[in-house]
Amino acid sequence: MPHCIAACWSIAWVACASTMLAQETEPTAVYRLQVTTDRAAPIYARDEAVTFTIQVSRGEVPVDDVRVKWTISKDGVAPIRTGEAKLENGTFMVSGKLDEPGFLQCRVEMMPSEGATQTALASAAIEPSRIMPSLPPPDDFDLYWKEQRRRLNDVPLNVRLTPIPTTIGGVECFDVQADGLGGPLSAVIARPIGAKAKSLPAIVLCHGAGVQSSQVSSAIEWAKEGMLALDFNVHGLPNRKPRAFYTDLYAGELKSYPLRGRESRETAFFREMYLRLMRALDTACAQSEWDGRTLVVFGRSQGGGQAIVAGGLDRRVTFCAAQLPAMCDHTGCAVDRINGWPKLVSMNAAGVYDETLLTVARYFDAVNFAARSKAEAIFTVGYLDLTCPPTGVYAAFNAWPGKKKMLDLPKVGHVADASSDRAAKQAVLKHVKSQGAAR
Repeated sequence: MPHCIAACWSIAWVACASTMLAQETEPTAVYRLQVTTDRAAPIYARDEAVTFTIQVSRGEVPVDDVRVKWTISKDGVAPIRTGEAKLENGTFMVSGKLDEPGFLQCRVEMMPSEGATQTALASAAIEPSRIMPSLPPPDDFDLYWKEQRRRLNDVPLNVRLTPIPTTIGGVECFDVQADGLGGPLSAVIARPIGAKAKSLPAIVLCHGAGVQSSQVSSAIEWAKEGMLALDFNVHGLPNRKPRAFYTDLYAGELKSYPLRGRESRETAFFREMYLRLMRALDTACAQSEWDGRTLVVFGRSQGGGQAIVAGGLDRRVTFCAAQLPAMCDHTGCAVDRINGWPKLVSMNAAGVYDETLLTVARYFDAVNFAARSKAEAIFTVGYLDLTCPPTGVYAAFNAWPGKKKMLDLPKVGHVADASSDRAAKQAVLKHVKSQGAAR
């Protein structure tokens, strides 16, 4: 049975890794730690050496008298080498390589005599275009989802729209409720006032992880671009409740919700979420203003994973924007790789994975939906992303059969990035424009 060495690094460290620069925690702690690759665009061939440079300074002065430990690993699992840096003029270089496609990480920890321990991270891509899904889909994957679609279709949509007041000129908003399988759809829709029938491209906006209301502001942003925009919450919760309503659920009933029911494909949370995603697509397409031609799905993290899944489940989808997508390559541990968020497949103390969880996870893996999409796509990947690891993101991207673009972010972790946000939005608008021109 394959084994995998688990890697669990703290959330506090993730924020540091996203900038590759440890942050001072006290005004007097002016140590500065950084680690960089020997290439600005850190892409390498298999068995090619990657040199990481570790630098420590205090103010502008290089420092040698601090303890610095380093670890080079394959995307955070199966450590290759560890050691302690012997700084000279504040600098130490260490090299590593991979004999397979993936990501090579160098994690550095500095323990100064004063101030908090600091950490930093750099990562290199090793032939990323050759990273493939860790496992194929289950033999009955298509039959299973065809049956889920059939069962959902048996539930009348029953859309109810309730106006939401807004001060944004030229835009109207509605609370949206619709019936579904396993729970209702709760969403908001925004659109230009006075839009004619069959005049608007549609966009479905998917949420990242958490528990919250559907977002009126997000829908309005796209309505101002001339689109019919639907934003939905993944739990089917009523919208626009006090913040405490959602935070209490997140701390209580919906705590650790992504792992809920993962022992069976019939009880898994992701079945419920994907059914709600399909109902969101149905609801957007049921609006008389939809042009019947252009359907975009857009999201980051959990929402990015949903965008990929939507492309594989619904042939009406014409464009997917998947930023730092989650749910990619749940079964990495089967080939000694890291698993995608939310780590559905757990392992015991000996590093042996749970066979039942592995089997179920394959039905909800974004890489399997990616391979079935006919849409265009834009992906973003953070090389320093410890939440949605870049190996899984590339596995999904490489499985995507149609026109696609990847935005590589070598210095970005699991955080919003303004430049890639703009690029993703511009890609959507370019697609919408091209769809209109093709009429």
